[in-house]
Amino acid sequence: MTTHPTSARPSDAPDRSADAAQRGADADWWRQAAVYQIYPRSFADGRGDGMGDFRGIISRVPYLRQLGIDAVWLSPFYPSALADGGYDVDDYRDVDPRIGTLEEFDELVAELHGVGIKVIVDIVPNHSSDRHEWFREALESPRGSNARRRYIFRDGRGENGQLPPADWESVFGGPAWTQVPDGQWYLHSFAKEQPDFNWEHPEVREDFLRTLRFWSDRGVDGFRIDVAHGLSKDLAEDLPSKAELEEIPKDGNHPLWDRDEVHEIYAEWRKVFDEYDPPRIGVAEAWVETAQRRAKYASPKGLGQAFSFDLLEADFEAEDFRRIVSDNLAQSAETGSSSTWVLSNHDVVRHATRYGLPPRDGRPGKQGVEWIMAGGPEDEIDRELGLRRARAATLFELALPGSAYLYQGEELGLHEVVDILDDQRQDPAFWRSAPGDRGKDGLGRDGCRVPLPWTRDGSSFGFGEDGSHLPQPDWFAEYSVEGEEGLEGSTLEMYRAALARRRELQTDETLTWDEELCRGEVLGFERPGGWLNVTNFGDSPVAVPEGDVLVTSAELESGPDGQRMLPGAATVWLRRPQR
Repeated sequence: MTTHPTSARPSDAPDRSADAAQRGADADWWRQAAVYQIYPRSFADGRGDGMGDFRGIISRVPYLRQLGIDAVWLSPFYPSALADGGYDVDDYRDVDPRIGTLEEFDELVAELHGVGIKVIVDIVPNHSSDRHEWFREALESPRGSNARRRYIFRDGRGENGQLPPADWESVFGGPAWTQVPDGQWYLHSFAKEQPDFNWEHPEVREDFLRTLRFWSDRGVDGFRIDVAHGLSKDLAEDLPSKAELEEIPKDGNHPLWDRDEVHEIYAEWRKVFDEYDPPRIGVAEAWVETAQRRAKYASPKGLGQAFSFDLLEADFEAEDFRRIVSDNLAQSAETGSSSTWVLSNHDVVRHATRYGLPPRDGRPGKQGVEWIMAGGPEDEIDRELGLRRARAATLFELALPGSAYLYQGEELGLHEVVDILDDQRQDPAFWRSAPGDRGKDGLGRDGCRVPLPWTRDGSSFGFGEDGSHLPQPDWFAEYSVEGEEGLEGSTLEMYRAALARRRELQTDETLTWDEELCRGEVLGFERPGGWLNVTNFGDSPVAVPEGDVLVTSAELESGPDGQRMLPGAATVWLRRPQR
């Protein structure tokens, strides 16, 4: 692993528990927060059964504090058959016994709050598990019953109803309708184990309000809303064909996605959020067509914030990054929300790998669902270049006004794990892809969900005492916490230094582009207080302006007459001299 020096950081991360009470009363804490996503089953195993759990997370709270984050986002930890990594929920107000108990959840919240870290939990409202008590009741109830109306059941086509109501495909591939023993069909936008709720049913709406209060009463500070754009549906008697469906614009009137009336649901949720002091927050996962459509989810009368995946989908190019940042900041100013910045999460190829792959039609970040969930052939990855770009992009992201969402393991510079045998894979996106496509564009999301390496050796690199539920490659040893901790220039130490500096430097949610620096493949912008970010997206070194170096993603070079030079694929933060 290639490392580069960063600036010195405090010998230990700041102890933020002293100001936790003050920050807890701050209703705007989320606007410029650094949020760290934990995929619980793959973070740390405290029970030694190969599955991550609450005890493991609790044991790593000191690590999270030292990292310097403001909040933790917990991916689903609810009872689940794991047909979709926990996003098939059996019970929204309980904990999977393999992960822990409600009492351990309370302990985890208390431990995190005790060191000044907020807690965001995942809510999955588009669909339940097929093991949910409501769906089991629906299968045991007659057609047209109240139990079935909580979901989306339809009679089939054909003389005997033997054909599905429409030829739609699910997001994971394969049919979107599954037949039950009495001949009816139910809709599942994702796996067949994930039946879609009918959000026109008042019991569905009321039950989720109860769920929001249940977790808020336990101290949760906010909610990440899965498939936030999918809840409202308009299924007419005569359903369009798959081809017809694909031609309908997603502008508020699409039968399945991003319908305008979904915001009536979130207005009800906002009332619940505002029952608490400070108000609970919401952030929408809404894959929509335009920034204007996304802004509706970020309304202060709704969820308040929505993920922007624009940087995640962009090339590592100055022009793309500047356009995206300018557009997003303008949109945030209009909505009164704050911008969100994301480079990796549990659904996409890690950005260290994406940036090391050759461009595909100029878009290495997204070639539709198939490419973004793949990883590309192993022999096409330039790992060193990918990591250099990832480090540079991360410092760029953390310098921006707004909130930054980080994914577990990116602080170690982890690459996607591509080499997983078919019989070891768990993601339904893999199993639903055609066999001939596997290894090209059907690898699924397991590669970014492999359990983290904490130590250089051991049966699971310190993840737990009895292996891990997904295989870890040998190269994890070099990228482990133990391997990087205290190592000058390691990715972990760069993240710690950057997050500590970010906390000191963040002020107003504004930036000013430095037009003298923004030339060719270089972007420079200044934040209030003289904090300057310079990113070199090109290959050749560029001169660094005057100022104290705060953090760098790569070692500065010496140019003519001793001029400081920023190498290609690198970022530096400077504090400009007072004028």
